[in-house]
Amino acid sequence: MAQASGLDPLVDGEDERPKWDNKLQYLLSCIGFAVGLGNIWRFPYLCQTYGGGAFLIPYLIALVFEGIPLFYIELAIGQRLRKGSIGVWTSISPYLGGVGLGCFSVSFIVCLYYNTVLVWVLWFLLNSFQDPLPWSTCPLNLNRTGFVQECQGSGTVSYFWYRQTLNITADISNSGTIQWQLFLCLVACWTVVYLCVIRGIESTGKVIYFTALFPYLVLTIFLIRGLTLPGATEGLTYLFTPKMQILQNPRVWLDAATQIFFSLSLAFGGHIAFASYNPPRNNCEKDAVTIALVNSMTSLYASITIFSIMGFKATNDYGRCLDRNILSLINEFDFPEQSIPRDEYPTVLMHLNATQPERVARLPLKTCHLDDFLDKSASGPGLAFIVFTEAVLHMPGAPAWSVLFFGMLFTLGLSSMFGNMEGVITPLLDMGVLPRGIPKEAMTGLVCLVCFLSAMCFTLQSGSYWLEIFDNFAASLNLIIFAFLEVVGVIYVYGMKRSSSPQGRRSCTRAGCRSSACSCPSCPPCGSQELLWFSYCPSTDRGGRTHNWREVQ
Repeated sequence: MAQASGLDPLVDGEDERPKWDNKLQYLLSCIGFAVGLGNIWRFPYLCQTYGGGAFLIPYLIALVFEGIPLFYIELAIGQRLRKGSIGVWTSISPYLGGVGLGCFSVSFIVCLYYNTVLVWVLWFLLNSFQDPLPWSTCPLNLNRTGFVQECQGSGTVSYFWYRQTLNITADISNSGTIQWQLFLCLVACWTVVYLCVIRGIESTGKVIYFTALFPYLVLTIFLIRGLTLPGATEGLTYLFTPKMQILQNPRVWLDAATQIFFSLSLAFGGHIAFASYNPPRNNCEKDAVTIALVNSMTSLYASITIFSIMGFKATNDYGRCLDRNILSLINEFDFPEQSIPRDEYPTVLMHLNATQPERVARLPLKTCHLDDFLDKSASGPGLAFIVFTEAVLHMPGAPAWSVLFFGMLFTLGLSSMFGNMEGVITPLLDMGVLPRGIPKEAMTGLVCLVCFLSAMCFTLQSGSYWLEIFDNFAASLNLIIFAFLEVVGVIYVYGMKRSSSPQGRRSCTRAGCRSSACSCPSCPPCGSQELLWFSYCPSTDRGGRTHNWREVQ
């Protein structure tokens, strides 16, 4: 079996590397990195698509057998070797340096387009400080004699998103011009990121208290408000009604495993970087379980909140559909105004179909079913910038709810950006890319500047097409491959026996003393179980006397 190289024990008292101020700061940073936009706009969609409560079965299985073990591996190696992704895997084996470089590259690419989503969120947030909201009505045409025809055909929210925000081109081959409002928002977003990560965990550790906790406050406010709205019960019933037969579809299990993988932000290198600032004897096993469970419970909590609002929106749309049909019947048959209540519409329509079917057939009546409107959910930007934004319009005090919603999305994305940036900056600092005399702030500023210049393509009119390409192809398959190589590196390169040793497999041989647990009086205690396979016995005792060690086979 191949053996790891360069794994000399590191003492706990390493002074040069920064440390977290406290354990809560570290946990919030990992939670903020793991809990991101996907918890809000992808997990509820998957639950709704794949049988509601039935989807939780493959999701929880994937969490136990995939998510937590991989997460534990990353926290353990980062914490013990105290390096970024590149340094960690190079220390285990020079042949695994490419895994760290791959994680570094993916984190850099994800930083580019993930922050672009924050640009869109910031634009909507700034426009939310208006009453009425700018996407509540269609703009006037050039002659100011009516509304823009395209807006009337597509809807006010869709028009604001596709035309006034993105000003999207017909296809990706037509790049278009830079949208200056998005460009300025891009400058603002990268400035905010730079100010937050300027000194690494010393600065992000202060900001994370707000960015990690504020989304939970907003979700709770939305949940309380959503449960009081008409239609919330229908939305939650539709979301969690189990459809067990759908578990026979392999796609359900694949999507559940993929959601766990991306939701925990595995193989990005950010968690390795965060863990590298922990003391080597920190209980990373407990941390991995805690953070993974908090992340999954957040996804479930967000689903309840989102679909209580979606149920309200579907009920409103269903009611308007009935009102349009009722108005058509009243005009055609000269009924008195408000003579047909919504709940009596099916009976009246059935009677008219039986007595005067020809006149009814000429009417532009639409089929109105509540389930059809509940089916119109979406994932990704479509949920945030179209579906949920339209739902907010129907709520009293819409601007305030819009500010809260997009403020929540901005802080969610910002805390995830901290982890992505650590996955880029920490390896560069460890490798000493810049001379030692140059401060960390300069390195951080250089990285942010390069990211900003590289992300300018997303502010073009074709920018959303490029972002979709990056999102679909730049990270998904690559991260899965890197995670697989991480497992291979731990089990087959470092060694399964060494990695599964609970006490660290070294024995003291000084003065004839032999103990696999290093428990002889003159030998200091061995590393604890929390150190996983990187436990070690110090090479000297408290009196400074040297001891000899050998691997226990």
